Amino acid sequence: MLSARAHSVSFMMLTTTSTEYDEKRLGFQRRDPHRPEVIFPVTNATEVEEAVRYAIDHNSKIAVQAAGHGLTEGIDGGVLIATAGFNSVTVDPDKKTAWIEAGATWRDVLEATAPYGLAPLSGSFPGVGAISYTLGGGLGLMARRFGYAADHVRRIELVTMDGVRRDADGDLFWATRGGGGNFGVVTGIEIELFDVPTLYGGSLYFDFAEHPDVLEVWRQWTKTVPDEVTSAVALVPLPDIPQIPTELRGKYIAQVQLAILADNAEELIRPLRAIGEPVMDTVGELPYVESGKIFAEPDRPDSFSSRNVLVSDLDPTALATVPKLAGPEASTMCVVAIRHLGGALTREPAAANAVSHRDAAYSLTLISPGADDASELHSAVLEPWRDLTVGRLLNFNGAGIDLRDVYDAETFSRLTELRHHYDPDRRLQANHQL
Repeated sequence: MLSARAHSVSFMMLTTTSTEYDEKRLGFQRRDPHRPEVIFPVTNATEVEEAVRYAIDHNSKIAVQAAGHGLTEGIDGGVLIATAGFNSVTVDPDKKTAWIEAGATWRDVLEATAPYGLAPLSGSFPGVGAISYTLGGGLGLMARRFGYAADHVRRIELVTMDGVRRDADGDLFWATRGGGGNFGVVTGIEIELFDVPTLYGGSLYFDFAEHPDVLEVWRQWTKTVPDEVTSAVALVPLPDIPQIPTELRGKYIAQVQLAILADNAEELIRPLRAIGEPVMDTVGELPYVESGKIFAEPDRPDSFSSRNVLVSDLDPTALATVPKLAGPEASTMCVVAIRHLGGALTREPAAANAVSHRDAAYSLTLISPGADDASELHSAVLEPWRDLTVGRLLNFNGAGIDLRDVYDAETFSRLTELRHHYDPDRRLQANHQL
């Protein structure tokens, strides 16, 4: 039993009987939520230090949660450091950088940077925590043009498991950029910003039953586009319910998602428009602050399971199995999202980091909403890709993956050694534990 009397803290501490306990412990992913004995809803770096020292004094495990999208396995007992209220963003327009506090979401960052015409390397959903996204690599909307978000981090401040707040340098700076939350509780990061006030983007929503050639046309098209084009296609079996736009209800939708930084964007997507008339078309120029409209992902907290693999190519035969195995007739609803990689993602940053498998050409992610176990279906959908699989991304995977698939052997070995050095008692429960 943890007790505040054993180590006094100068800020709010919630226990299981506190009124706000459930509100603070629950994040976006509800499949296996945290069940801590104590929650510290921190608002600054000093409170993070105190929370970590409290856990050390009580020999307790520590979990950290901002928005909670990447949660894989909830903590039982111990301490949850909830960072959602520690979310300021400070922009330096001259240096084109932003300092992001621990709990900031990409929405917070987008709103702070937009007045300066600057953009971060944010992801498809603005509600995701910017820090955890970046620590896991960060595959964003402008990835083929600029690379991973982790490639453009200038500084990281964190509290390590000895209770000391420090700037990550040397091996620690290398490890935290791509190694996830395994090395300490990050209190803030400084990221580079880019002169992208607007972009050409949105989605073409095709009825797959009417246009079964969407996948093959998109596959061939990705072989021809410049690095200024980052795109994906998602196969989504949509239910016939009022919450879904009328044009999409009850259809198996192929959603081609586009983010383009080229002046001739409409010319570039001409082969996609030649597929036929989409049931919905949201493609056009938009302010980068509104870039969440491109993927238009659900924003309601829910339970879901996910799996991801990185592949060396899109084999047409394997590609053709996706709608057969994961379509509307599948035993469990399964969204299959395929992202085009390459471009700047293949290039090592000036300051090396732990992101691996840069040679991957595409990413396949499977997402099944609900609490049911979808592992059998996910395994079946990914089986035709076995020989093409080169690794996994950290951020798009649920619980139970082998992290040796996420990193090359040398990187994995170095990361595990550093994890042991900075957290020998394995106090910190990261979403993906090294």
